[in-house]
Amino acid sequence: MTALRKLGSSDLEVSPLCLGGNVFGWTADEAHSFAVLDAYTEAGGNFLDTADSYSAWVEGNVGGESETVIGNWLKARGNRDDVVIATKVSQHPDFQGLDAATIKAAADASLRRLGTDRIDLYYTHFDKPEVPVEEIVGALDELVKAGKVRHIAASNISAERLAASLAFSDREGLARYVALQPHYNLVSRDTYEGALQDLAERENLAAVPYYALAAGFLTGKYRPGAAVDSPRAQGAGRHAETGRGRRVLAALDEVAAAHGVPVATVALAWLASRPTVAAPIASARTPEQLPALLGVAELTLTDGELRRLTEASA
Repeated sequence: MTALRKLGSSDLEVSPLCLGGNVFGWTADEAHSFAVLDAYTEAGGNFLDTADSYSAWVEGNVGGESETVIGNWLKARGNRDDVVIATKVSQHPDFQGLDAATIKAAADASLRRLGTDRIDLYYTHFDKPEVPVEEIVGALDELVKAGKVRHIAASNISAERLAASLAFSDREGLARYVALQPHYNLVSRDTYEGALQDLAERENLAAVPYYALAAGFLTGKYRPGAAVDSPRAQGAGRHAETGRGRRVLAALDEVAAAHGVPVATVALAWLASRPTVAAPIASARTPEQLPALLGVAELTLTDGELRRLTEASA
């Protein structure tokens, strides 16, 4: 995990695995979250992904729980300068949307929860087509100029809106998106491949895919007919009943056995090999779940193995 990758056109250098913070304050309490964060950074990891809305969907939560946990950990460890923090705007219950005022207020709230003076990578979480790209980019540029945000990025955005945003930034000399967070994995390729991926490649945007393990399906624990006790079981388990899902599992099993590594490591290694991908995002509730994820940094698949997985997932 010590071999860092440059994130697109930015000056950020990040680990080949981005640690997802969606579980912090949800399925991992603060003590478990601290243990995971400690283990990840001790292994050389430096790239944390969260959002201001995590985890507002949990009864009793209000949003911002994940950022608060990360902020408390940063304060306790005194290591802010050693990590790259990415968070997102548009979905917090109190800061819905991407109008300029919302973006600025949400960023200030995120900074308070994280206990820091800057966000390294600030994503628009879900694009809002009713808001002109000029207003969104303009507000993000103000945050960059104020020193509150180092670089900006986008998630869940169409190729057309992304292209319009980049063109506006170039035309006006404003902050420019450096990364893209798409939904992308072995059982969900059309959510990124095509126009969006082509644009990212052309514009030197780094892809940092979420759902890299398809909500746990690509760990191999969800098999046809198997019942798994997990908050994500319903979503992940549906892949086991599809032809593509079964083909992918068979290919993953074969490649994992050849290398003597977990299925999840192979799934992440395939994703990390794809054009534009800088670092897949994966989360862990406990330190024991981390080695299978961190192994992506050490595993190099052969051309034949990559082809086998690509064909199985077609």
